[in-house]
Amino acid sequence: MVVARAGLTARRAKPVIAVDYPLHYDDATVRPWRTAAFVAVSVAAVELVLLVVVGGALLAKPDQAERRPAAKAAARSAAAVPAARKVVRAVKPAPAPVAELSRSKVSVLVLNGNGRTGAAAATASSVSRHGYRVGGVANASSSDFTRTLVMYRPGFEGEGRRLARDLGIPIVGPLDGMRPEQLHGAQTVIVVGA
Repeated sequence: MVVARAGLTARRAKPVIAVDYPLHYDDATVRPWRTAAFVAVSVAAVELVLLVVVGGALLAKPDQAERRPAAKAAARSAAAVPAARKVVRAVKPAPAPVAELSRSKVSVLVLNGNGRTGAAAATASSVSRHGYRVGGVANASSSDFTRTLVMYRPGFEGEGRRLARDLGIPIVGPLDGMRPEQLHGAQTVIVVGA
């Protein structure tokens, strides 16, 4: 039985490789590249953590870098200028001109500026229903007006604004593109637009 046992152990035994010199643990070539890989991975991990922290800080407050120079400049200018009291006066808007003439004494020239037949006549009848005198009905110099407007002669702004308010016309301005002689005595003009 001893022989049989020896045969079993002989089958399980690994072959022995002959070496010219003994291999020591210090001479192993496996350890240096593992150490180098560990160092490289550690450096990369530290860089990644730094990038995430810096990127997160920039994304969290992107305008802080822009505000800092402006704040420093404001502090410098405040320090350079001695403290002084500034008196700020509120500018009062000019009072809206008031119409001096009654509606029956204001003459209105109605011009067709959209090219549709009868547009100026329809507006003229609305003007007369509000108590104004119609000074004339004619065609405007062009027929491409997109909005209806009221124009007034110098000195008749109050009357022009009242006319526009009565008829619901939002655009009011001084006489433009026409001379007072072309108005035939009218103080205001309505150009009927589309």
